[in-house]
Amino acid sequence: MTGIDGFLDRLDYPLYVVTAAAGGERAGCLVGFASQCSIEPVRFMVWLSTANRTYRVACSAEFLAVHLLDRSRHDLAEHFGGLTGDEVDKFAGVAWHLGPEGTVLLDGAPAWLVGRVEQRLEGGDHVGFLLSPAGAGAGAALRRPFRLSDGRDIDAGHPA
Repeated sequence: MTGIDGFLDRLDYPLYVVTAAAGGERAGCLVGFASQCSIEPVRFMVWLSTANRTYRVACSAEFLAVHLLDRSRHDLAEHFGGLTGDEVDKFAGVAWHLGPEGTVLLDGAPAWLVGRVEQRLEGGDHVGFLLSPAGAGAGAALRRPFRLSDGRDIDAGHPA
């Protein structure tokens, strides 16, 4: 599409870590395509690459956890964005605990949302998971969300 790069190159949206647990498996990945998409009722949409193991686990999950990272947590962003769950256990060596509805919550995230998967929507090489809030929490102060520009140096562990 002509000219679209000039628009997209100016975006600097937050990046999130999304975790999924189902069938005794857990997975997580760095996500750039996510946003609140409804006010009443509150809904949040997160888009997962169909190339990711997280997507495959999420297809069987009833709930997903979305973690907002602080700019200071480049290590978590790089860990979940620069490794592939097809080759390593991304949760080894990372502090986490079980959250609402059996979700996996990262201790290093200053805020998180757990959402029930209400719908899945095909969107090209990503599938959107429409979430209705089932729980949320905030811990440490968030100075500045981790954004796309903060993660430009992260090489995708599982390129789409």
